[in-house]
Amino acid sequence: MSESGRALLVQRVGRLLCWSLAAGMLTAAADLVLDPRAAWWRSLWLLPWYLTGLSVLAWAVLRARQKAAQRPDEEDVSPERWEQAA
Repeated sequence: MSESGRALLVQRVGRLLCWSLAAGMLTAAADLVLDPRAAWWRSLWLLPWYLTGLSVLAWAVLRARQKAAQRPDEEDVSPERWEQAA
């Protein structure tokens, strides 16, 4: 996978994480405030929380792989690179 493809995948999983967390908070607030009695609600309001847990794990793994791929060579410690970075 190319570096831009990997970055796009990490970005999309990160967005999924944010949206599933927001949906989890929204359904938890709806459960608290509205107190729905529908039978299907008990299984529906937990789905965003399950998705949040899965997306946290996926994002952490993908982000670690992305960071590992970006590491510079340890042999390249030339002062020119330091000046350029500064």
